[in-house]
Amino acid sequence: MKLLLNISIILLLWFGVGCKGINRDPYADTPTTGRISIGVDATFKPVAEAELMVFHGLYRYSEITPLYRPESECFKMLMDDSVRLILASRPLRNAEKEQLAAKQILPRQVRIATDAVALVVNPANPDTNLSLETIKRIITGKITSWKQVNKESTLDEMSVVFDHKNSSILSYMIDSICRGEAPTGQLYALDSNLDVVDYVARNKNALGLIGVSWISDRDDTLQLSFLRKIRVVAISETEPATPDNSYQPYQAYIYEGLYPLSRNLYAIDSEPRNGLATGFLSFLASDKGQRIILKTGILPANAPIRLINVRKDI
Repeated sequence: MKLLLNISIILLLWFGVGCKGINRDPYADTPTTGRISIGVDATFKPVAEAELMVFHGLYRYSEITPLYRPESECFKMLMDDSVRLILASRPLRNAEKEQLAAKQILPRQVRIATDAVALVVNPANPDTNLSLETIKRIITGKITSWKQVNKESTLDEMSVVFDHKNSSILSYMIDSICRGEAPTGQLYALDSNLDVVDYVARNKNALGLIGVSWISDRDDTLQLSFLRKIRVVAISETEPATPDNSYQPYQAYIYEGLYPLSRNLYAIDSEPRNGLATGFLSFLASDKGQRIILKTGILPANAPIRLINVRKDI
């Protein structure tokens, strides 16, 4: 009897110590725990930060470090397996899919939102309605002065600024608006969307290109301070651009297709098993994740949209 009791104690101790040693790492890689880095096109930083704040609050043993980079670098990191999840404005190209397939990786791609490119000008600039054709002529160097846009303008030579030399915003404008025509205007690359806002606020002749999520969250005091320093341009698909046919990048106008400079936001996951990267992608596509996107001011892929009457001045 004493022998059986001793054996029982030994087994209990073994299982107790053993169980504590097995699967006790709170940061083991699961859909809600672990430590990873993800690549994020820096244009989408406000969206990523809002999502990560809630995700980390819900899952305290998750540590997701966002690496804010130009979009091209995000795809390079994904291809090199430096990260297994990226947020980008385009899906994988066929060559990229083939490269991953050669490694026996079947990526998951989920459209999680519709973003927009916003054009901003200095408060001293009265020309806040521009047509797509005018924007194309500015980027391709056919228009170099505000006097060519408006003969009565007191402003002269214009400068166009964007967030980075490898900016996905400029790539979008070249592909979608300029139809591949070479950009030869007075274009200047800065280091971030914040730099674009500051530059436009300090230079009357500037025209800035930024991601709309940097200025669309009305509950964000920092973004409200941005809006006091700049003016958001309304854009028309037809000429001439007037207050009646031009639209700013409100969610309702993006949803109805009235704002022409819109593009998608994708979450792309190359994880071979269901780990933290897959868990975060699922969260982004979930009802909670979509409602967070709704609050940031861009258009979620799935969450319901409530259309309201809005003024045309942000």
